[in-house]
Amino acid sequence: MARRIKREFPGVTAYFDRHRKRRYRFRKKGFSTEIHGEYGSDEFRRNYERALSGYRSQEIGAQATKRGTINALVVSYYKSPEFVSLKDSTKSTYRREIERLREDHGHRLVKQMKRQHVIKLLEPMTDRPSARNNRLRMLGMLLNHSIEIGWRTTNPASGIKKMRTNAQGFHTWTEDELQQFFEYHKAGTVAHTAVTLMLHTACARSDVVRLGWQNLKGDRLQYRRQKTEGVSTVLINIPVHPVLRKVLEQLPKDRLTFLETRNRRSRTANGLGTAMRKWCDDAGLPQCSAHGLRKACATRLAEAGATEREIMAWTGHNSPKMVQVYAGKARRGLLADHGFEKLLKNEQGSKLDEPNKKGSTK
Repeated sequence: MARRIKREFPGVTAYFDRHRKRRYRFRKKGFSTEIHGEYGSDEFRRNYERALSGYRSQEIGAQATKRGTINALVVSYYKSPEFVSLKDSTKSTYRREIERLREDHGHRLVKQMKRQHVIKLLEPMTDRPSARNNRLRMLGMLLNHSIEIGWRTTNPASGIKKMRTNAQGFHTWTEDELQQFFEYHKAGTVAHTAVTLMLHTACARSDVVRLGWQNLKGDRLQYRRQKTEGVSTVLINIPVHPVLRKVLEQLPKDRLTFLETRNRRSRTANGLGTAMRKWCDDAGLPQCSAHGLRKACATRLAEAGATEREIMAWTGHNSPKMVQVYAGKARRGLLADHGFEKLLKNEQGSKLDEPNKKGSTK
């Protein structure tokens, strides 16, 4: 879990990102922004003061912003139905990038923005394609909102191409890695239970921490995805794998959730992610993560010959596009095998025809 820094910077928490780099964030009453710089340095202090100013500006509200600026546009967007209807976890993700943009460019006038200005805002992130693409997406949404409220008639961010990124995304666990993890974390440990749950359900972190006996209906497990709850009526309804059933049978029946903490409280998605990082590192698997288990389940289904629609019934995706990302490699390998079988069959057939061709006379 994030360690709270108490000394001279109230509201600042320290955490490690996915690359194990220590970072700092200021949080207070729903306001959140990143604090860049080494802890205690002059740069850090300047950014901390900016964070405090941003928080105070939010407390004052729209009256503290200059009309027509990116800062004012952000205030308006945070009040829009589009943003208000988002899940809290999604709001937090959006705010993270929007506040970075607001901190550096909040004074700029929205109506004066042109395509070249948008490209200029993206230039500092050219060496980080994913970050650049995320900023482009946030700019696009904000500028679309400016059109809705009558500040602009066009969106200068539209048509700007995204940069190519690593299409593989999170590492997909291999069978050897799963075996290595289970050899280190034996049956009965929370680590073993958590990985077994995610591997045999394709659950995301935000969903698996909410699963409990109430989700078991006979030999099936049923739940609705937290990410799409309220906007989708899709019910995940999957059979319980025998391996998973054996693990669950060892858990106390009075548990509220399968992965509750020692204090009998439900685990948070972020808490599980932090724990997974430690469990994987302890097992000598720094490349593995919780999300990779979701991909591993989809890959297993694909390798077994499941169709995209059948895999979607497990993952809860509404479009096969993400399934293609999750299980595309396995699907291509399966199709290659099928094609190879047809090639051999055709070659064998050609050889059988050769004697007839040689013995034929006019």
